Amino acid sequence: MSGRLSQLIAGWRTGLSRPVLVLQAGNALNYFGYGLVLPFEIIYLHQIRGFSTATAGLVLAATMGTSAIVTPPTGALLDRYSAKALVIAGSVASAFGYAGFAFVDRPWQGFVCSIVGGAGLGAAGTANRTLVVRLIRPEQRAAAFALNRVAGNFGIGAGAGLAGFIVAAAQQLGTFQILYVFDAVTSAGLALIVLAAVPSPRAEIVATPDADGTGFRAVARDRLFLTVIAANVVLVVVGHTFFSNILPPFAKAHTPVGPAEIGIIILVNTAVIVIAQIPAVRLVARMRRGHAFAVTAALFALALLAVLPATLTHSELAATTILVGVAIVLASAEIAHILVLGPLVADMAPAHLLGRYLSLYTLTFSGSLALGPAIGGVLLQSNPDAIWWGGAVAAVVAGAVLLRLGDRIPDPLDEAPPRLAPAPEAA
Repeated sequence: MSGRLSQLIAGWRTGLSRPVLVLQAGNALNYFGYGLVLPFEIIYLHQIRGFSTATAGLVLAATMGTSAIVTPPTGALLDRYSAKALVIAGSVASAFGYAGFAFVDRPWQGFVCSIVGGAGLGAAGTANRTLVVRLIRPEQRAAAFALNRVAGNFGIGAGAGLAGFIVAAAQQLGTFQILYVFDAVTSAGLALIVLAAVPSPRAEIVATPDADGTGFRAVARDRLFLTVIAANVVLVVVGHTFFSNILPPFAKAHTPVGPAEIGIIILVNTAVIVIAQIPAVRLVARMRRGHAFAVTAALFALALLAVLPATLTHSELAATTILVGVAIVLASAEIAHILVLGPLVADMAPAHLLGRYLSLYTLTFSGSLALGPAIGGVLLQSNPDAIWWGGAVAAVVAGAVLLRLGDRIPDPLDEAPPRLAPAPEAA
């Protein structure tokens, strides 16, 4: 029994430094606040504030749209200036934006809060990833991205699970206002943790006579990297965003589940990631990256299609069980996806362009989180089922594109030393 326990503990060892662990603890706190509001943003804006679902979706899209706009300039700044300072500034701006959501009663006010909060998210998210990469060694990248995902999902899952029960007990304006204000407090808490406990590594600046060699033009010439990013935008939209932003209002409108069950579904998804993400580092490391992307896309497609049977039952238990299964399959896909995508981007980036490459990696998520609510909000009104079968088709296409890249993308398995051939026997 003690041997099994030791193996389990060993599977969770990351070998990361104390500042990285402290930073991820701050991220977990910040994501906890985000999890309090994430499953209920469209529900709050639609049912409590009276916005149409399309308008509510556009308000959320504006948050991530603004985040996407500020992400590339942030990447350029990160190649010259302190990632720590940008994490702090972005977190403070995010706190102001999300605090404002508690008091909006007109769409234009929602859009203003979206812009402020989105600008903070874009700057802080890009700077946070860059700060982590600069604090670790190359061989620690998979473990660092895994721990970041664990921190995010632990925070979101705990926040969403708690918020589900809170909203179920008192689905009124004051309840949602408290949730948004507490979300803002956790963003400010991350800023304080980074300020007090995380060092500030210097950006690596490489002088070059070619101006194009250090700017986004150099990134744009990396067609292989841009193909990877474009395909992953599709996977993030249909896999990550549709689940977190669109499934809750869809399930509430088209299945028998309620707010408490929605919170449980999100909690199960994040719990699987929290438990399995770090141990999965060793498993995914044995797979070629192209194959891991293909498996990810197949799992996303399967999970998206599995949402539809939940609409055919009138049993709350049956529908919840189906959607919990969806959450588990999606979690498995997310685990593989993050373990491959993050380290791949860091491996493809020249040292002096790390901020710019990671800014486009962040753009994969912020841009997708803008597209997802916008597309899903419109489809919720016009053709809700198309969200799931259409998303499955898109996931398969994106997976096929990534699989075709094959040996063109860098892979740690290609760098592994070959096994020694057996010595010839003496005559």
